[in-house]
Amino acid sequence: MGVRDTSASGSGAAQVLNLDTLVRLRRGQQGPASSGRLPIPEGMTLPLGCDAVAVPAHLGPLLMPRLPRVGCVYADSAYWWWIVPADSDVALEWPAPAHYATGAVVPVTPCVPALVHRPDGILPYTPPIPLYLALCRVMDTIPAWSRPISA
Repeated sequence: MGVRDTSASGSGAAQVLNLDTLVRLRRGQQGPASSGRLPIPEGMTLPLGCDAVAVPAHLGPLLMPRLPRVGCVYADSAYWWWIVPADSDVALEWPAPAHYATGAVVPVTPCVPALVHRPDGILPYTPPIPLYLALCRVMDTIPAWSRPISA
């Protein structure tokens, strides 16, 4: 299912926009006034865009050893933030109290979160599915796709 956008095409042919594209367009229009973006270390690239997943600070050290690969991780007194590819929340319900931050935009605080882990290489990403599963495990939560469906 998609929405036809006939204004963007010069040839008169209709362009179909799927749900993922519409979500990205809507997110591009949003811009929290009282927030800042996590800084990506110099020399790293973002070919897949960039979002972040925050968890309460006491869970951060529990997650690190459970992950097969860890990208850039930032921490402040309240949260640990993992950099993930953009749209890592599409069709994925991050369990509370985790917080998903589109564009790696985080609330402005007096202290900018510090980089506590930088991976080797040029990609800052933590793979989102292993992070999601580790978070579910630490929080003793069943992944959304494993929960029974109610009628």
